[in-house]
Parts: sequence; C-alpha cells; structure tokens
Amino acid sequence: MKKLFHIVLALAAFLPALAVNQTLAQQPQDEQQQDRRYTMYGVMFYNLENLFDTINNNGRQDYEFTPQGAYQWNDIKYWQKEHNMAYAISQMEVKGSPAEGPVIIGVSEIENITVLQDLVRQPELKDRRYQIVHHDGPDPRGIDVALLYNPRFFKVLNVTTQRVNKYLPDDPDFLTRDQLTVTGILAGEKVSIMVNHWPSRRRGAEASSYLREACGRMARETMDSLLRDDPNQGIIFMGDLNDDPQNKSCSEALGAKKEIKDCTEPGSCFNPWWNILNRGIGTLGYKGNWNLFDQIIFTDYFLRNYDSKDKPTLTFSRAEVLNRKFLRSNEGDRQGYPLRTYSGGIFLNGYSDHFPTMIYLVKEIK
Repeated sequence: MKKLFHIVLALAAFLPALAVNQTLAQQPQDEQQQDRRYTMYGVMFYNLENLFDTINNNGRQDYEFTPQGAYQWNDIKYWQKEHNMAYAISQMEVKGSPAEGPVIIGVSEIENITVLQDLVRQPELKDRRYQIVHHDGPDPRGIDVALLYNPRFFKVLNVTTQRVNKYLPDDPDFLTRDQLTVTGILAGEKVSIMVNHWPSRRRGAEASSYLREACGRMARETMDSLLRDDPNQGIIFMGDLNDDPQNKSCSEALGAKKEIKDCTEPGSCFNPWWNILNRGIGTLGYKGNWNLFDQIIFTDYFLRNYDSKDKPTLTFSRAEVLNRKFLRSNEGDRQGYPLRTYSGGIFLNGYSDHFPTMIYLVKEIK
C-alpha cells in the first residue's frame, strides 16, 4: 500500500465552557469552571459522491464515468471534482485542535487509492499530508471505503476487513462494500475506527432492510471481537448507512442508543445523530424530507471518564452536520440540499449529494 507522510504543526487551546458541549453540560458547574486546559480532535465522515477516475476498468460497472460514458467524465471534470472535494475538506476547521482540520476522515464512494492520492495532493490539502488506508472491495461498481489520517496524531497498528456475506445465508452471493477496520493510537489512546458504506435502498427501503440489518449485525460482532481482544479501547463506527438512526439496522442490529443515559453496559454504543435528525437536520434530502445516513457512532469509552483522576481521556464533546453554506444548492427545487456533482445528467460542478459529519473529542492537557 502506498502511504503519504507529513508533519503538520499547529497549536491551539479548547475552552471547556463551550455551550454546545453535550457531555460537559452534564458536569457540575464548579467542575466546568475550574482552570483546566483541553485539546480537541475532529473525526469526520464524508461520502465523496462517485469520486471516479476516467479510466474504464473492465469488469466493473464504471463505464458511465469515462469520456465516452453517460456523464462524459473527462479530465477537466475529474480534476475539478478533486479540487472541489479538497476545498470542502480544507474548510472543516476544528477549533482548539493541535491539528489543521480533522485528524481522521472516513470516506466512501471512491473508486481506488489513486483518486485518494490525487485528493490529498491537491493544493488545499497537500500540506497536511494525509496518509491513506484503502482496501479494494467486491462492489460491482468498484466503489470502496477508505480512511485518511494525520500521522502526527494517529498511528496505525492493524488493518482488517469484514465481508457481510456470512450474515446473509439466504443471499450469499450478494456483493457490496467491505467494512474497513483500522486500529491505532489516537492522542495516546487505543482506538479502532470502522468505516462502512451499507447497501442502498434501490430495492426499496423495506425490501432491502435485511441487507443493512445484516451489516449492523456484522458491525456489532466486530465491535464485540475487538473488545474481547482489548476491553480498554474506544471504538468509532462511521459510514453512509443508507438508513436513519431509528431504523432497525442501527437501533436494533447495531444497538446504537439514542440517549447517553442508556449506555450503561460496557461496549454499548451512543448515536448522537438520532436527536439531531429529530430537529430536522440531515445529510441528504428529497422533496422536503431529510435523512441522516452519514453517521458516526461510538462506544461508551468516550462517555465515561471525563473527570477521571487517573489520566486524561478522550471524551465526546459534540456532533455536527457540516452543512456549510458553500456546500448547499441555492436554486431550484433542491435549494438548501447538498450541491451535488450532477443533477438530471447536467454537470453542476458541485461537491457531493451528502453533507459531511463530524464528532469532536476533547482531552484534558496535563
């Protein structure tokens, strides 16, 4: 695997009185007012919407993204797309972080490692020198998931992949994206990152639900396996799930909880996006209805030790849909929705049909 190396130097401080900090809001007032210093780390997910090269990869259903295909996907459009995605990522600042931007970025709908190498070499991102973890999966269109990371703050220890077929005994030949699991050290603590892109709703939401439920069971089993190997690690699960937080795949198969207070069992998962969607905020929309498919879910490890006297611990601060103004369409029936690359076969020179999402983890500086 080709890797890109870099060193990024940037220093800042995080103020614990930040009103949007959901976890801090639950701490006693006198604790919040103590003179303590914190560092913030951003963990982001972004569906890059068909980041294909222009080469016809025989055997894969990518002909439409070639100069002769339906989208007339040529070098000019490809490099404009790369520039747009790099610019979008570069604008996602993380205040109070020692890094420039998010330290970890899970991505989906990328064709191969080459398009990611082109992405991180764009002028907007090249000084960060993100490294890449990528795996060629079996998806018929050739799209994969991957992980970008800042090697100054995250050190990779192990990489594995999981395939959902064994969880589909009645549909063993079904092909979709593999799950990518990367274990490493984030800000001095062991953390496993799971990146996913679950099957679409093309067959209909109900008719295809069993596929995503199978992916949820696979993810939960992967978490349990990781925790058996080392119960003293945090797990962050992310992806375009093609389901909302309340759907069975997330709430039952994966078992992600709506409220922090319900995460009482070791290894239980909290889903901060459930309440965000209930406020009418999503990552993609259609005809006035919002969905929040792009989720970042995590284990109780990031909820429990904020005031630990033993050591500073990475702790969940808040979650955000990064629906920046420049990422939104401002005209037509898609006003306010993500400004995508194509619509109705017309090249819009946009970004993605999904908004990115981010969680913020805070750690006390000793």
